[in-house]
Amino acid sequence: MSLLALMLCTFAIGTTEFITMGILPEVSRDLHVSISAAGLLVTGYAIGVAIGAPLLTAITGRIERKRLLLGLMLLFVIGNVLCAVAPTYAFLLVARFVAAFAHGTFFGAGAVVASKIVPAHKQASAVAMIFTGVSVANIVGVPLGTFVGQQLGWRASFWSVGVLGLLGTLAVALWVPRITVQAKSQLRQELQVLKSTQVQLTLVMTILSFVGIFAAFTYVAPLLMEITGFSADQITPILLLYGVGLTIGNTFAGKLANRRIMPTAIGGLTLSALAMGLLYYTIHVKWAAVLTILLWGLASFGHVPALQMRIIEKAKGAPNLASSLNISAFNLGIALGSSLGAWVIHSGFGLTAVPLAATALTIIAIMVALYGWRQDKVVNEVTRAV
Repeated sequence: MSLLALMLCTFAIGTTEFITMGILPEVSRDLHVSISAAGLLVTGYAIGVAIGAPLLTAITGRIERKRLLLGLMLLFVIGNVLCAVAPTYAFLLVARFVAAFAHGTFFGAGAVVASKIVPAHKQASAVAMIFTGVSVANIVGVPLGTFVGQQLGWRASFWSVGVLGLLGTLAVALWVPRITVQAKSQLRQELQVLKSTQVQLTLVMTILSFVGIFAAFTYVAPLLMEITGFSADQITPILLLYGVGLTIGNTFAGKLANRRIMPTAIGGLTLSALAMGLLYYTIHVKWAAVLTILLWGLASFGHVPALQMRIIEKAKGAPNLASSLNISAFNLGIALGSSLGAWVIHSGFGLTAVPLAATALTIIAIMVALYGWRQDKVVNEVTRAV
């Protein structure tokens, strides 16, 4: 039940993070801003996560984990209520930033809690289950939130997420056990983990992987509507299909990561690059675009549990900080990706070039991951020799 409680919270968080992609046209029209400006709501949220994760982790390092998770969820709920009542685009941008502040620390602390309440050989699966909340959000939360936003207005989407956040808070209060902070090390000591080459490489892998994915995914609704020719009502079931693929791929990847962390990460990134490259060609044909979106969903988050477990493994002295920093890296990648996608659109290449640019960026992430895997092998060989 503890993992289910955490998954309900990540479901709410994942819904609010990705729901903006589905309601970009509605927000754009209602607040009288361009699609690219509305896309900055994705960037702003991601920056909030990137800043909030290490900052709140540093401030709350000695707080008992259950109490911390409850406080973070309350902050999350407040942020989404502010989004729902936002009178202007600028207010909405700030409110998204507030909602995002709790995101990274919750995922970081939640991943560590999940890894502590299961046997060692099931830790990657437990972490994957936490991130499955995000996958399920893409199956149920984002499509349903998109539908609600299209029928009742985009503000109703954020009210719905606020209710989900309250339910998650209640579930944590009832089912998550108290987890005492074992080490009371100073922040300066924990920051020493950043000197590790393997930790640095993992953070770079995480950033680059999400730069590629979100350069395209941020603009998936405009792509499907303006290029493929789908109506607004048809976007919801397509996002649902993407979410189904995401859940299946994430669950399978979590099981694989229990045994082989880096091959799982590299395999997921490779499939994602292939899917986005294929989308560049299939985006003009409806049935082919839908099948490609499903394949993309299967691959998109396949590397996430592997990289999250890798950084916890490589930063044994400061798992909470390292885990939160990796969530920051995820969202820094999202911010950069959505911004680069906007740049591609407005630089003259247009929407159709976005999947191709995303593919190129993901290939760079694969190259870094291969280098990191090679470094792991070198270190292991040296260790065995000694």
